[in-house]
Amino acid sequence: MTSCRSRWCIEMTMRGRFSFLLLAIFAASAAIAGADETAPALLASGHVDEAIVALHGQISSSPNDAVAHNLLCRAYFTLGQWDRGISACEKAVALAPENGQYHLWLGRIYGEKADKASFLTAAGLAGRVRIEFETAVKLNPNSVDARSDLAEFYLEAPGIVGGGRDKAVQQVTPLAQLDPGRAHWVSARIAEKKKDLAAAEAEYRAAIEASHGSASAWLNLGLFYRHRERYDDMEQALTRVRSAPLDRPDALVDAAEILIHSQRNLPEAVELLRAYLLRRSRSTTF
Repeated sequence: MTSCRSRWCIEMTMRGRFSFLLLAIFAASAAIAGADETAPALLASGHVDEAIVALHGQISSSPNDAVAHNLLCRAYFTLGQWDRGISACEKAVALAPENGQYHLWLGRIYGEKADKASFLTAAGLAGRVRIEFETAVKLNPNSVDARSDLAEFYLEAPGIVGGGRDKAVQQVTPLAQLDPGRAHWVSARIAEKKKDLAAAEAEYRAAIEASHGSASAWLNLGLFYRHRERYDDMEQALTRVRSAPLDRPDALVDAAEILIHSQRNLPEAVELLRAYLLRRSRSTTF
């Protein structure tokens, strides 16, 4: 599921290097600003604040537009504004209760709020996360994202709120039929929970093979090495992300973030961010 909301909260010792990185980002952003001002295009190109304004206008004229409410939720998700996002996601689900994707996003934003909440609040939200993810899978059993997020919830959540490693294992077989690479990723996460690091590494590498070397698979291997403090291996894996088949554009940003936090290969981090910005400028989907 997804990751640090404050990507640039890095160590004070990196402030000088980071200033250089920001200059590169802003220069690239100015050069690639798009002309399409529809909400989806604005979101796809990273103009989240402008998209929020456009979506509020759209909702004002069409209050029952479930698509607009869902997009607004995802925009607030991007900004880390959980309460506003939850309100929009709940509205989308209320308007289109049979849409599994809307339940998935509601579960995701509940999960992000739970990560930042007090223990008691988090416990209550965790139950909602489980319900929304399970509903998303029930409504769309062929959704790889829904099954992956549900498996990760089962792995991370305590049993009292419905978590359990055995439940995560049950998602591997259906995932293997839908997306073998993602199934290997879940198996890798399960192996990590068992402290079987050799098996976990083998599964991460199997995910790369099964996904034909996708960017997110290389990113996940890099994350594994980072957690093991195998920084040379981490850097080698992350340098494969930019040239890999891009199944998830945010993998470019995530790889850059890891390199920055680890103070490794800053030039590659800059190139990853440039590639991401260029990709966003050409994208029409969010």
